[in-house]
Amino acid sequence: MGDHVWIGDGVTIIHGVAIGANMIIGSGSVVTRPIPANVVAVGSPARVLCEITDTDKTGYRP
Repeated sequence: MGDHVWIGDGVTIIHGVAIGANMIIGSGSVVTRPIPANVVAVGSPARVLCEITDTDKTGYRP
């Protein structure tokens, strides 16, 4: 598992699946295959919802 990964409540990650760095896995997701770095993944099975860009990393802006 990479650094700076946020894992939501109730997530299941199948043994041996690679998780990239700087990513978010949504609550209740089931990770059954490798997930690349810098993305948001959700669902069952988990799929990439969107990429996390440099703009997203600068902080929250209302």
